[in-house]
Amino acid sequence: MGNKAFQWLSQRFSSHKSHYWAFQLGGWAGYTLVTFISSFFWVKDHWVHTGYIAMATTAGILLSGSMRYGFQRLWNKPPATRFLGSLLLVVLVAVLWAAIKFGGFLWLYGKASDEHPVWQATYWFSYSFMILTTWAALYYGIKYYQTSQTQQAKTLRAESMAHQAQLKMLRYQLNPHFLFNTLNAISTLILDNDGRTANNMVTRLSQFLRHSLDNDPMQKVTLAKEVEALMLYLDIEKVRFADRLGVRLDLQGESSLALVPSLLLQPLVENAIKYGISQLESGGEINIKGRVFAGELLLEVSDNGPGMPEEELRLVGKGYGVGIRNTCERLRALYGDDQRVRFRNRPEGGLSVNIRIPYEQE
Repeated sequence: MGNKAFQWLSQRFSSHKSHYWAFQLGGWAGYTLVTFISSFFWVKDHWVHTGYIAMATTAGILLSGSMRYGFQRLWNKPPATRFLGSLLLVVLVAVLWAAIKFGGFLWLYGKASDEHPVWQATYWFSYSFMILTTWAALYYGIKYYQTSQTQQAKTLRAESMAHQAQLKMLRYQLNPHFLFNTLNAISTLILDNDGRTANNMVTRLSQFLRHSLDNDPMQKVTLAKEVEALMLYLDIEKVRFADRLGVRLDLQGESSLALVPSLLLQPLVENAIKYGISQLESGGEINIKGRVFAGELLLEVSDNGPGMPEEELRLVGKGYGVGIRNTCERLRALYGDDQRVRFRNRPEGGLSVNIRIPYEQE
């Protein structure tokens, strides 16, 4: 019950209408206080003058409220029309407010002063015009600020939605790409009359896709769960390569708890198998390492294959391969300049992919 009441109050006070009345009543309360204190220097009967101040303040609240409705109608007009219309409205309301205050003053005190009526009218109007012009300036200033904030919030929301759409698109591209390669391998097994192996691949493929589709593409997963999904993929590849494919996993310290984008490693391992392990007649080994250093997660996926020519290595991550390019784009979209992906040939042979991203935990 208490939480609902607090939420109701929060919604009420967060609205533009509540903001208006808070500023309106607060501003006129300040006007009343200043007028009341200054009256001690020249008014003898403070009780009578207090009634006059209350009347002037009430009239000011009502008239400034009517100005607000006029300003709202002028808000969407061209700038010149809005300025001239607002100025005319302030002048008219200032004349009316000055007349009300002057009439009330005469009713309470009998006469205002012995000065010429023109000078009296100028005084009462200029004072009222100054107060209402200040009110109008504050109104438009707050209005412009609120509009700017609203527009900024809409822009940020639109950018966030576009960013999420981009990430989902990149994430969903992985499944068709991987699926095509796997189905092509199954087709080859069927043509070779190896039905049992093909059936095992289909079974493991269904498990991997079920795991992939069950996960929200916008949610990060722990490195431990990412490796678990990777093993489902490697089960498929092991059907094809049998003993020719070896995998060594080394997750040090708290690296297994780190949050990473889902299916981050699969394209890298797929690339290592396609361009590394499959090129070796006797097969090879893929190494997956993870460690935490200086607030960052350091990942490495390497193989002991033939490596890549230097001219091709420079194209990796830019235009080389759908899976690798997709992985690099996802990391840039998620982490901006706080990520690094490096491809290099290992001195002992093979290709190494090193990824550096901020270390995050659930």
